[in-house]
Amino acid sequence: MVYLNTFTFPNGDIEFDFLINIKRTCYDSFYPFKILSKNGLERVDFEPITIFYGGNGSGKSTALNVIAEKTGINRDSIYNKSNFYTDYVSMCTMELGTDISEKSRIITSDDVFDYMFNIRNLNEGIDQKREELFEEYLDAKYSHFQMKSIADYEQLKKANFARSKTQSRFVRNELMDNVRKYSNGESAFLYFTEKIEENGLYLLDEPENSLFPKRQMKLMKFIEDSARFFDCQFIISTHSPFFLAMHGAKIYNLDENPIQVKRWTELENLRIYYEFFKKYESEFGV
Repeated sequence: MVYLNTFTFPNGDIEFDFLINIKRTCYDSFYPFKILSKNGLERVDFEPITIFYGGNGSGKSTALNVIAEKTGINRDSIYNKSNFYTDYVSMCTMELGTDISEKSRIITSDDVFDYMFNIRNLNEGIDQKREELFEEYLDAKYSHFQMKSIADYEQLKKANFARSKTQSRFVRNELMDNVRKYSNGESAFLYFTEKIEENGLYLLDEPENSLFPKRQMKLMKFIEDSARFFDCQFIISTHSPFFLAMHGAKIYNLDENPIQVKRWTELENLRIYYEFFKKYESEFGV
């Protein structure tokens, strides 16, 4: 499924005409102007899986965030916009293949990190409460509590319950199970699979962050299946070889000037990986 057919960014001439007419000159940054135009990224034609590839500073995350802003899809984390961000986005154009689903969203590294951080904080609070309940259990079970008035009824119930249960069962009854059932990598993977539903446009900004290679490969397969069988479209910024190798992915190499569409095996960094492992092939017993 292709929800977004094409997207155009302002070229250098359009940017120049805009900036030359700005009266004030006290701005520290004109971001996102002059980021994508420096290597000639003007038009993108999308496939079910499209990838922006490039090193730090190449503009791949900028392109992704501009597209997210123009399409109006959901985002969780706040994105800091410059003084000229709205002007820049208004100069962009897009052509839709079909209406973009309300499920669509951009998922950034900040979203994933915030999710894992919130789970960690929640777990710390749960752990602290658990210790308090251990002490409460012992006090209730071994105290010589006697009911003196109706106001003591709840305390009597708790004391009787503690005396009839083991410590672990008492705590489980009073406290939710600890949320920490997964490692950080597993939590990050689950965040993606929970947010990505059928029939949606999904923009993923460097999804490899927080994922070990095995998890990257598992997410790669999930993305391929979602695009093939569940009418999803993906636009991804990445330099991970696992995501670059996805079947049918169209890759824009933002490290080149002018920017070109490349096969993943033609990318310079991937060739370096290949030559490195080829050099040490014997070390792997091959």
